[in-house]
Amino acid sequence: MLEGIGYEDRFVSAQEAEGVVRRGLESFNLQGKKVLVIIPDHTRTAPIGMMFRALYDVLAGVVDKLDYLVALGTHPPMTEAAIYERVEITAQEHKTKFPKVRFFNHDWKNPDALMKVGTFARKTVEEITEGRFSLEVPVTVNRMLFDYDLLLICGPVFPHEVVGFSGGCKYMFPGVSGEEIINFFHWLGAVITNPVIIGTKYTPVRAVVERAAAMVNVPKFCIGLVVKGDGLAGIYAGDPQEAWSSAADLSDKLHIVYKYRPYRSILSCAPKMYDDIWTAGKCMYKLEPVVADGGELIIYAPHVTEISYTHGKILDEVGYHTRDYFLAQWDAFKHYPWGVLAHSTHVKGIGKYENGVEKPRVNVTLATGIPEARCRKVNLGYRDPVAINPDDWKGREEEGVLLVPKAGEMLFRLKNDPFRK
Repeated sequence: MLEGIGYEDRFVSAQEAEGVVRRGLESFNLQGKKVLVIIPDHTRTAPIGMMFRALYDVLAGVVDKLDYLVALGTHPPMTEAAIYERVEITAQEHKTKFPKVRFFNHDWKNPDALMKVGTFARKTVEEITEGRFSLEVPVTVNRMLFDYDLLLICGPVFPHEVVGFSGGCKYMFPGVSGEEIINFFHWLGAVITNPVIIGTKYTPVRAVVERAAAMVNVPKFCIGLVVKGDGLAGIYAGDPQEAWSSAADLSDKLHIVYKYRPYRSILSCAPKMYDDIWTAGKCMYKLEPVVADGGELIIYAPHVTEISYTHGKILDEVGYHTRDYFLAQWDAFKHYPWGVLAHSTHVKGIGKYENGVEKPRVNVTLATGIPEARCRKVNLGYRDPVAINPDDWKGREEEGVLLVPKAGEMLFRLKNDPFRK
């Protein structure tokens, strides 16, 4: 039974949210059971603190164990202090008010932390990818999942560059999964391309995520959140597919901004929750559809000083390129992690590779704390962030100039979208 409420014109209160959670969990007999809550890291806007308190109120007096696992994917692990900030409690409150809870980071790189749950057969991959790929893909996931009676996914839903809309079982794959499946479906998304996938509800990548999740034979429950600004606009609790579907429908209404014309110059400002280009790249993904051919998109993030804390060395080697650049020279790049290649294409955007010459559709420039030499090395443009005043981009839409003060979550799309025909 799906429980949920969603609004386009007001926010959900803490009391309403707790009521949805409580009613949604009524069908489970959780007395003395072990529950694992899977939550996003700091790179997703959501009232995780509100949900943490609601879940504690509902479950702490009933269950035997109430643990939290941070769905890092391949992001760096969170410190204890960062986790406390994510769930909006202090170390002292953890000891005195919420003593039953334990926190864990997903350890995607450690084979001992993972369990193989199955393999996608070649025929299955051919079917799901609509003939784009023909290979076997092993499916591994954090082995902690099998120590619990219920997996409770709690996180927001937004338009997403790889899967279409984030949330639901995506917090398992790639959130708490192994590298092979992550690399596979990220490259699948990159081959289809960001402008085609982003903001599309059902995609081949979503099919991969759902089939992989079905291999995890543990009861699952999902709390899908839809945020608007800093408030909670919707909450849906129940079966992961149903909760995600309802949240994605509301996200489609709240998180897509339609424009009637493309822009020649966009200043896309990264919030502090993005601390490297691996995450701040979302400032490009969400705006690529509205950049004019030959236009410039500037990722403005003076606080960012690193390409990727996890994958920076690989990106220094391969650089940022279009999908067609890699496909035309696949033998030279296929041994690199496909998830890193996918990120590379998403930041660079779509384009062509003809007669040995790469022709990106748009120009992507970094105005960050990353030195100019490194920006050029990885095949991205450079601007000195000190020389940029965001106010200079304000109020100039009629000139083809756009300022996005907090980029990365709202999707900008043309009303007459050429990529979705």
